[in-house]
Amino acid sequence: MRNRADYEGHSVTGDKRSYLIGQSEIAARPLQPALYLVATPIGNLADITLRALETLAAADIVACEDTRVSRVLLERYGIRRRTTAYHEHNASEAGPKLIEALAAGQSVALISDAGTPLVSDPGYRLVGEALERGIRVVPIPGPSAALAALTASGLPSDAFLFAGFLPVKTGQRLTKLETFKQVPATLIFFESPRRLAETLGAMVEALGGSRQAAIGRELTKAFEEMRTGTLAELADHYAAADTPKGEIVICVGPPEAAEDEPADIDRLLLSLAAEMPASKAAAEAAKMTGGQKQALYRRLIELKADGGG
Repeated sequence: MRNRADYEGHSVTGDKRSYLIGQSEIAARPLQPALYLVATPIGNLADITLRALETLAAADIVACEDTRVSRVLLERYGIRRRTTAYHEHNASEAGPKLIEALAAGQSVALISDAGTPLVSDPGYRLVGEALERGIRVVPIPGPSAALAALTASGLPSDAFLFAGFLPVKTGQRLTKLETFKQVPATLIFFESPRRLAETLGAMVEALGGSRQAAIGRELTKAFEEMRTGTLAELADHYAAADTPKGEIVICVGPPEAAEDEPADIDRLLLSLAAEMPASKAAAEAAKMTGGQKQALYRRLIELKADGGG
C-alpha cells in the first residue's frame, strides 16, 4: 500500500504517467504547460471522462481541495501523480506556488472534491492570477451538481441563476433571497442538509410558497432522490421529516409573469401610436407585452374612436 508521502507534494517512484480503464493500463500523452480545470464525479466515480483521466495522469501537479478525498478517485483509476492542497483556507499561500510552477513551464490540474472547479470554491482567484500572467487556462468539462439537479428538476432551463450557498444568519438569508425575487430564471442553490428545512421556510417567506421547486439529494449516488412540489409543500415536508443526509441542491422555478393591467396596455398603445402608425404601434406593443398584434390593433382603433388619440 502506498503511503501518504507518495501523494502530497512528492512525485512517485519512476514518475509514471498512466491511468487504468478496467484492467488496461493506458499511457497518458504529454500535456502542454497550462492550468487545467478538471471536473470530477459528484458521487459515482464512473462519471469521470476519459479526457479528465488522461489530464490528471499527465499533469505535473494535481491541486486538490482535499488530497484525502481526491486520493480515492486517483486510486480508483491507478493515477500516481504529485498532489498538493489548494482550498479556501490556504489559497493565499498555495496559489502563488502554483503560479510559480505554471510560470516555470509545468502543467497543473485543478480539481475540487466533487464536480466542476470554481463552482463555490476559490479556484477563480487562481484562474484570475494565471490569466494576468499570460498563462493558458484549459477547461476539462464534466459533472456538475447544479446542472444535474436542474436537468432533472422539470423546471425551465432556458435561463437559470446559480446562487451557491445562502448566508447562515436568518436576516442575511432573507435579504439575499429578496434580491432574487424578481429574477426571471430558475434559481439554483447549494445547502447543508441541517439547514434545508429552515432555508425552505425562508424561501416561502421571501419568494412565495406557490413557486414550483425541486430538491436534489445525493445525486448520482446509491440513494439519489429528486423531490418536487411547490416551495410550501417542500417546506412542510422537510419541516416534519428527519434531517436528510447527503449533498443538497435546491432548484426554484422563476416567478410567474405578471399580467399587464388593461389600463397600462391602453396607455402603452396610445403612447406608441403618437409616434408611429397604428399597425406598427400594435406590433411594438405585442413585442413588449407578449399580447397578440391583431387584438392590440383592434383595441387601439377602439381607443382612437373613443377620442383617445
